Amino acid sequence: MLSRDQTAAVDPLALEQSISAATEALLGYRQPDGHWVFELEADSTIPAEYVLLRHYLAEPVDAVLEGKIANYLRRVQGDHGGWPLVHDGPLDISASVKCYFALKMIGDSVDAPHMVRASEAIRSRGGAIHSNVFTRFMLAMFGVLTWRSVPVLPVEIMLLPMWSPFHINKISYWARTTIVPLMVLAALKPRAKNPKGVGIDELFLQAPHSIGMTAKAPHQSWGWFMLFRALDSVLRLLEPLFPKKLRARAIDRAVAFIEERLNGEDGLGAIYPPMANAVMMYEAFGKPADYPPRAITRRGLDKLLVIGEHEAYCQPCVSPVWDTALTCHALLEAGGEEALPKAKQGLDWLKSKQVLDLKGDWAVKRPDVRPGGWAFQYNNAYYPDLDDTAVVVMAMDRVRRQSASAEYDTAIARGCEWIEGMQSRDGGWAAFDVNNLEYYLNNIPFSDHGALLDPPTEDVTARCISMLAQLGQTARTSKPVKDGIAYLRRTQLAEGSWYGRWGLNYIYGTWSVLCALNAVGVDHQDPMIRKAVSWLASIQNRDGGWGEDAVSYRLDYRGFEDAPSTSSQTAWALLGLMAAGEVGHPAVARGVGYLKATQTEKGLWDEAHYTATGFPRVFYLRYHGYCKFFPLWALARYRNLRSTNSRVVGAGM
Repeated sequence: MLSRDQTAAVDPLALEQSISAATEALLGYRQPDGHWVFELEADSTIPAEYVLLRHYLAEPVDAVLEGKIANYLRRVQGDHGGWPLVHDGPLDISASVKCYFALKMIGDSVDAPHMVRASEAIRSRGGAIHSNVFTRFMLAMFGVLTWRSVPVLPVEIMLLPMWSPFHINKISYWARTTIVPLMVLAALKPRAKNPKGVGIDELFLQAPHSIGMTAKAPHQSWGWFMLFRALDSVLRLLEPLFPKKLRARAIDRAVAFIEERLNGEDGLGAIYPPMANAVMMYEAFGKPADYPPRAITRRGLDKLLVIGEHEAYCQPCVSPVWDTALTCHALLEAGGEEALPKAKQGLDWLKSKQVLDLKGDWAVKRPDVRPGGWAFQYNNAYYPDLDDTAVVVMAMDRVRRQSASAEYDTAIARGCEWIEGMQSRDGGWAAFDVNNLEYYLNNIPFSDHGALLDPPTEDVTARCISMLAQLGQTARTSKPVKDGIAYLRRTQLAEGSWYGRWGLNYIYGTWSVLCALNAVGVDHQDPMIRKAVSWLASIQNRDGGWGEDAVSYRLDYRGFEDAPSTSSQTAWALLGLMAAGEVGHPAVARGVGYLKATQTEKGLWDEAHYTATGFPRVFYLRYHGYCKFFPLWALARYRNLRSTNSRVVGAGM
């Protein structure tokens, strides 16, 4: 490692030009009312499911739209013949089965070269029998599989008391909103209309109707799995004997739960899977297409579409609050006569989105805590999240410090109060819930995805600590901060990194934690900070950037594996190193050089790789805004620290 300050090699004038160009380009994405929202792309399963839903309902064929979705699905097909979960990733059976089914439904011939490649790829890996539980439910409703191939989901679960081993409030918000309408569907066992009569028997190596339950997932314990498998077998025998009145009462309870949370055109949970399940539920009830709850939810699904000239896809949800808050941070860092007023307008828009009058599902475990959070989407009042709330509060506090204005005081105080009240008993913070620690539930047959819960994680914990610290709390004055730091000390890996649940992965987690430790005043020479700095420096790529891909979520993780550099992950590494007091580190100068060298003529960065996470090993996300605001943020912070004597980051993130 070189000892002298390497940052002098970065030309200040060229750096300023990069910052100005990125700022101008980012401002160009601003919506008329002052907020930002960028495309949020998941893998190919969501657009495939959208196509299949239309045919499930026998909606009029929109040949133009389906043609554009088909173009998208064909483009993202992998060289291996199937479809991956991330850019250039390995074949995923469930994604491949859905995409093949959707393309066949649209009208692609099974003899077309891309369809032959897909079929051969799926069959060579054992066939569609290896599809996950969610895919099997879809195939059961299309009659490809029987209902014996999916776990028993008795809707009578809705009537269980909170003390029972399984309760809907013991699983995550996304699982809860998805599973409730799915339980109704499992009770009614509807059949897709499928007017073209399309099937996919050719993707199986055995008779599809002979297929039984799923195998144990890699994350599941044999003991727990066998216990729950035995329980599933018993329920399968008993379910037909359940009293009809009991079932009717359970269905009524499920429908009441759903309709209380339908959330207008923003939809149940404001995410695609529960919205689609709700529409299919109303279809199973025989409700017509213009029945208001069904019609409104169905329109909400169309609002998730991104339709271009040649391609179209469906987003899993939208991210305006997250995009706007992070963009505001980048603009506040960049500064300037144009950027600062626009950031202020973005925060004014965010102020109106704070949930102050409704206690969502989180209040089941925290009934005495007042609401005060922000949701991820435009509207999702039942499910605000802590990450968004912390990031919004920190941005508002930065403006408050600059302007000495009191206009955000109430919003900041309520956001802080809510986050303090949502700390779990292990000292960490989760994304949406509190004390969601019933880990045994990830062993039920339904949870082959391993994402049934919302436990505390290092990245969200770090963000909450960053917020509390920026507002003046310390480990000496605040028990939540003290307990949160203890949580972070316990969870650091031996290599020096921290896990990133919602961003990919250890680079994201380590950046988040270093920001928190700096904000709360942990000495930069503390061994855990030194280990993290050494780790970040050690994984820098030869081109000066940083990169990490989805393989880092493998259950047998043994250490970092090289991956191509990306602009967003490079920005996180730089922000993490600078938070640790390392603006003069040679790796920082090289990282800044990478960002400057990869900036496009439009002032921004291109990024095809997925750098965010929905569910580890199952579902990943590509935020189209990440390569627009994070690199700007890192470059501007570098410039700002170089222009001061302290070299200490003064913000929480």
